[in-house]
Amino acid sequence: MFKNKKVLAIIPARGGSKGVPRKNIKLAGGKPLIAWIIEAAKKSAYIDRLVLSSDDAEIISVAREYGCEVPFVRPADFARDNSTASDVILNALDEIPGYDYVMLLQPTSPLTLTKDIDGCIEFCINTNAKSTVSVTKPGKSPYWMFNMVEGNKLKPVLGEKYLNRQRQELPDVYMPTGAVYISETQWFLKKKSFYSDSTYGYIIPRDRSLDIDSKLDFKLFEMIIQTV
Repeated sequence: MFKNKKVLAIIPARGGSKGVPRKNIKLAGGKPLIAWIIEAAKKSAYIDRLVLSSDDAEIISVAREYGCEVPFVRPADFARDNSTASDVILNALDEIPGYDYVMLLQPTSPLTLTKDIDGCIEFCINTNAKSTVSVTKPGKSPYWMFNMVEGNKLKPVLGEKYLNRQRQELPDVYMPTGAVYISETQWFLKKKSFYSDSTYGYIIPRDRSLDIDSKLDFKLFEMIIQTV
């Protein structure tokens, strides 16, 4: 608990990953990818219950091996290619009611630390935010990005005003890290999303914001782990 608020944390991990098959249990830094977020979450001072949402028997077995509770198997209807994180959360809340806050922790963000998880919980509850999402500054600013129109003609996404400015002169922007999401449970049940005009950002440094989605990402993670 934090300030008498009960927190349910959910790790989503379906079996049908496309970019890297079986990526949630692929070895990364000497252990299954999903083990990294399980171990970080289990050290949390505020998470009251940590559960896995999965449709896959092998992933369920690995998660249990690393101490994550699996109280239900995710129905096939919520494990399709077009299933959303909201579907996963709503299914879990239907299975496990009674918590003040619900948190989503992505197994594809293995650099997430316990202090990132607990910091996000503290921030959300202390600021009375309805929802909080982990964010970081992107490596490239969208003020320097283009659409392609009429073949390969470049059109600035945000207009020409900022194209000739130095990086330091550009407005700060933030992007979701994909790692940590938290919301008041009743608010989430109403909105069915972590995003609205009531959503706040909790900043996590870029060096802990790797989102693994490809074989190259796995190689990058291995390099990072070897230097820590």
